[in-house]
Amino acid sequence: MVTPFYKLGHAIGRFLSFTIFSSLTRRIIALNLAGLLVLVVGILYLNQWRAGLIDARVQSLRVQGEIIAAAIAASATVDSDVISINPDRLLELQSGGAFSPLSYFDPTLEFPINPERVAPLLRNLITPTGTRARIYDQGGLMILDSENIYGRGEVIRAAADPNKSPSFFLWDWWNAILSWVPGDNFPLYQDYGIDEGRRYPEVDSALQGAPADFVRVDAQGRLVVSVAVPVQRLRAIVGVILLSTAPGDIDSVVSQERWGILRIALIAAGVQVALSLLLAGTIAGPMRRLSEAAERVQTAGNARAEIPDFTDRPDEIGHLSGALRQMTDALYNRIEAIERFAADVAHELKNPLTSLRSAVETLPRARREEDRERLNAIIQHDVRRLDRLISDISNASRLDAELARESAERVDVAQLAEAMVSMHADMAADRKVAVELVKRTGRNTAIANGHESRLAQVFANLIDNAVSFSPEGSTVRVAMATDPEYITITVSDEGPGITGDATRIFQRFYTDRPDTENFGNHSGLGLSISKQIVEAHKGTIRAANRQDGPGAVFTVVLPRARK
Repeated sequence: MVTPFYKLGHAIGRFLSFTIFSSLTRRIIALNLAGLLVLVVGILYLNQWRAGLIDARVQSLRVQGEIIAAAIAASATVDSDVISINPDRLLELQSGGAFSPLSYFDPTLEFPINPERVAPLLRNLITPTGTRARIYDQGGLMILDSENIYGRGEVIRAAADPNKSPSFFLWDWWNAILSWVPGDNFPLYQDYGIDEGRRYPEVDSALQGAPADFVRVDAQGRLVVSVAVPVQRLRAIVGVILLSTAPGDIDSVVSQERWGILRIALIAAGVQVALSLLLAGTIAGPMRRLSEAAERVQTAGNARAEIPDFTDRPDEIGHLSGALRQMTDALYNRIEAIERFAADVAHELKNPLTSLRSAVETLPRARREEDRERLNAIIQHDVRRLDRLISDISNASRLDAELARESAERVDVAQLAEAMVSMHADMAADRKVAVELVKRTGRNTAIANGHESRLAQVFANLIDNAVSFSPEGSTVRVAMATDPEYITITVSDEGPGITGDATRIFQRFYTDRPDTENFGNHSGLGLSISKQIVEAHKGTIRAANRQDGPGAVFTVVLPRARK
């Protein structure tokens, strides 16, 4: 016994197999994620935020350095052991120059930086910022390093790296990918000895009076930004303060920003996948049902397999469903028509074959000469009838293929009607029947798209049929009229008219000939073939009895060709 849970599980399994794991679904998801990936990579690749962050950090360090340099310069003291007299100032004084107490001395007076006085100041200004500060004297000798300044009672211990990234495979993979982002071509950072301060380019530039900055990376690839600002007292440069960020300080901010982008990208990817599955469900599901229905058509046998109806959808799936339904209907109709045609052919061939077999079996037993001649006449008549049936059946069976294979051309129906009337007029004269053409085309040309030989066959069948029913001395009229949309052709005779249902005369092998004609001279396929040709040209054909007198009238309507 099949439980509802089993049915539900089976339905879910089929949905997963045909929707989530189908090739179409995978392609939709891949294309949507590809677009998102290109967007994220473009943001990371073209993002100038990191460069802007480095510039902002440089400006911040420079302002901070200028403030600290000014505070250090204010705390600098004159070296009492080194006092230089400026002789130029003394000469100016002797010549009556203005007196100034400091004008006696050289402007390069030594103002040494006292570590004991500067250390507390430097500690109070640097500690809250997390920046490393080093002070160098005029010779490049390091006087103070903020990493080695400790307050009373502090315990020295190895500080944990606040910028260390968590150990996580996705984080490592993400950082490995971001290492390809351009802009990391910075020189390697290196610590020099306490007496090698001038080996730092920014320190050497600051000792010459020009503040400078430099961006480097350490051995782990972490950014280190350093700014050197001269410490000036009056016009004398008494030293340099070098401020540098902790390794990875900027990288941590950048990493957090990139991690935020990654989180947003992952959320967007999840939304993209969900939307892709919904989109694929509206495409892959109907496509699966249509393909399964198409497979059932192949194995349906005599039963009609129904194609799912999605024609209410205003998209390609709806158009495809409608096209498949029309195609299968046309296929089934064609198969049914072939089956009916085969049955009709078998029935029509069976009658002359039965008559022929009876005559052949009776011929050896006939003793009188007139009986044998009558049987020979029957045999010859049946053979001619079979030959005519087989020829007409062959033409009818090839008609559809020829109409589909041949390309349509512009046909002047008026000229074609004139030619056919002229040709049949001579043939009808032997039966003392007149054939005339009446044209009422006006300004509208009688041009149609189609096959000239097949339209000529329609004219021939209708005129020949009208002549065969017309009595001697009567007239068969072929009339033509046109309007902006259609060409109308009528063929009327003065015969006995149509008895019974007028639509039956277009059926295959249907004949209702006059008693004066020999049976079997017509196969009954002429009007059926004419209807098939007219409908292939998007036209209509109908038959009726005349209202103004005896006889029948056949009306053919063909669409006019567009310019």
